[in-house]
Amino acid sequence: MEGTERALAIIDRLRTADRVTVAELAEETGCSEMTIRRDLDHLAAQGVLRRVRGGAVSLLLRGEATPFAVREREAVEGKQRIAAAVEALVVDGESVILDSGTTTLAVARLLARRRITVIPLDLHSVNVLSAGPDVTLLVPGGQVLPSALSFTGHLVENSLRTLRVDTAILGACGLSTEHGLTAHDLAEVPVKQAATAVARRTIVVCDGAKFGRTGLGHVCPVRDIDMVVTDRSAPTSAVSELEQAGVLVRTV
Repeated sequence: MEGTERALAIIDRLRTADRVTVAELAEETGCSEMTIRRDLDHLAAQGVLRRVRGGAVSLLLRGEATPFAVREREAVEGKQRIAAAVEALVVDGESVILDSGTTTLAVARLLARRRITVIPLDLHSVNVLSAGPDVTLLVPGGQVLPSALSFTGHLVENSLRTLRVDTAILGACGLSTEHGLTAHDLAEVPVKQAATAVARRTIVVCDGAKFGRTGLGHVCPVRDIDMVVTDRSAPTSAVSELEQAGVLVRTV
């Protein structure tokens, strides 16, 4: 099992068990205890767990997002396919609000080569898009959340409200017809709502795992979403429910 797979397996165990041992994880992954100890040390540095003698204690709180550095390694190929599909939906000259998150970061890497105006909602995408020779980059300001480097607060909300853009590309912590689009961090909810309010169309990007989750904060009902771009791991039933609710769904 490779390092990324081990890390994700350890995180999955920590979501169901408050405490794990090195011996248990070594047996489950087929790796040496020395390798598991290194993995635990790395995850501890990212704030996922706290090391204790012989193992680790989970620091993953209910309703809280997994640290950005960990999420960036999840479903990488699916996010790249989603990003490519979204880029194809954007035409040169468009104005785009790009949400914070790991899937939207994959979108930013492709949009950086386009002739468009982009308003990114986190510093990760700002950094990527600033290298785009034909990108007009507008930075909305606001307070930066240390965990995800996303912009929050009334400064960014007010900045967005002064705009009228073609497309808002939003990430999702959770998505369902029952609960709509949800986010883990409450500070990001009004920012996402402001982005949706000023956009001609709203596209939500998420991998299939997000359909089985619900974040603490409600962003909007699915009727406010024009399109969802997801990967092939998305549950067929969830896709069908979205389509029945009038949302276009593109699975890649």
